[in-house]
Amino acid sequence: MNKQSLRDIKREATAQALADAAFELALERGLDGFVVEDVVQRAGYSRRTFANHFSCKEEAVAAAAVTFIGMDEAEGLLADLPESTTLLEVLHQLMRTQLTAELLRKMRELVSLSKRHPTLEPFILSIFHRLQSTAQETLGDLFHGRYPQEYSHLLVGAVYGAVLPVVDGSLNVQLPGQAASETPGAITFDQYLDKTFGYLRNGF
Repeated sequence: MNKQSLRDIKREATAQALADAAFELALERGLDGFVVEDVVQRAGYSRRTFANHFSCKEEAVAAAAVTFIGMDEAEGLLADLPESTTLLEVLHQLMRTQLTAELLRKMRELVSLSKRHPTLEPFILSIFHRLQSTAQETLGDLFHGRYPQEYSHLLVGAVYGAVLPVVDGSLNVQLPGQAASETPGAITFDQYLDKTFGYLRNGF
């Protein structure tokens, strides 16, 4: 994977600041309670800068769920794995790195917002697809055709399909950082992830 240039890092930091400002405003005021001008004032940028990154406030709000910092953390983790590590094992480690407590919390808040503001839904789906594509690209870079292309697509699709009901709250799973009293009787997210990969490894 290519290292980011300083210009790319700066651009992504700007996008992150705008997205975070939009997300905070959405939580404070609801999606109808602010406009793009409020976002740029809070983030300290111009409307033109906003337009260079996002088409509308909904896109900015949804983008806050995903950090724009590159995959350095994942690269560092994966670089330490033995060469014999399978694609499934790498995907498991990648999910632990990518699906952080902060990301899961924000995704759940976004889904909650989208129930009141359906215009958010396509942007949330786009973000989820972006996470899936990033995982797919990372595996492709690491394994260089050692597995059939459809194998990695099936695995990544299955894992993200399993994560979606956790994010939308239809499964009772305790998220990282969430008190057990908030989700009585629920398994933890790590346990759920381990169970998902157990099924993929051993069959249903």
